[in-house]
Amino acid sequence: MKVSIVTVTFNSAQTLEDTIKSVLSQDYKNIEFIVVDGKSSDGTLQIVNRYKEQIAQIISEEDYGIYDAINKGIRAAHGDIVVALNSDDMYAAPDVVSKVVEMFKKTNADAVYGDLNYVDRNNTGKVIRKWKAGLYKKGMFLKGWMPPHPTFFVKKQCYIQYGYFNLSLKSAADYELMLRLIHKNNIKIAYLPLLLVNMRAGGQSNMSLKNRIMANREDRKAWLINGLKPGVFTLIRKPLSKLKQYIRVNDNN
Repeated sequence: MKVSIVTVTFNSAQTLEDTIKSVLSQDYKNIEFIVVDGKSSDGTLQIVNRYKEQIAQIISEEDYGIYDAINKGIRAAHGDIVVALNSDDMYAAPDVVSKVVEMFKKTNADAVYGDLNYVDRNNTGKVIRKWKAGLYKKGMFLKGWMPPHPTFFVKKQCYIQYGYFNLSLKSAADYELMLRLIHKNNIKIAYLPLLLVNMRAGGQSNMSLKNRIMANREDRKAWLINGLKPGVFTLIRKPLSKLKQYIRVNDNN
């Protein structure tokens, strides 16, 4: 099975090389690495070009934001499986993709997901939050559950059949996509209970109270545009569930 990894960049020079190295260090051989850049001006493309012989496709053009860029990468992908790895994220080990592919073969799933750690932006060895995704059971989206998107490997056929990222959403397009695929269309998913991705902390939707309120509104819109109705406490339980991620770190200290 060919795996297409899509990394979207825009002025990502400070962190991108770590991401690239984590992809190129994977021991799985059938990987198509695609970089989609939004016309960076900070040296990002110089870093990309240093590795161009090992990158299958480099797309550099203006876009309408991160999700538009990811859609470009997915459409360009030739892989059976597609995943988006952000330009400040890293795979946790060289055998991540190999183990994900094994899980696809073992379960015949449409998508495979795993666990994620949030790490300090400057000291990636320091864990800030631990996102243990857990086994999915039908209806869990109503309880505020979602898998970590950077760990969400999906068969490309699912995008063709059910659609790509919805560009009307700014911060919740990944949530809406997974809600649409898993909760609405019941694709078959499998949980790989392993740390797959280290993500640098500082996501846009969590940077301030204002952004959190905006993200909550977008979460509600994600349900409405799919003709779905969230539970009474769904949109409250979703951000509250993140508190457990900090508790897990403290428990390990």
